[in-house]
Amino acid sequence: MTTRRATDNAKALDAFMTAKFQIDAMLERLKALSDDHFETDPDEINWGHVGTLNHYGSLLRQITDAAFKEGEHAA
Repeated sequence: MTTRRATDNAKALDAFMTAKFQIDAMLERLKALSDDHFETDPDEINWGHVGTLNHYGSLLRQITDAAFKEGEHAA
């Protein structure tokens, strides 16, 4: 029984670390895109760009609310 549990845990740990590395890579890409002002020229910004960023923010808020148990995920 102990060997099976250790093996299952190792597989779970590998899967967890894979998911973590994927999230870290996505966060790095988003940070780089943000640092580049989401590839927008300040002279060309319009309300469409604002809507797009608000949409991105809404999706990220869903993630952070779930991760930090805030918003609709608050206890």
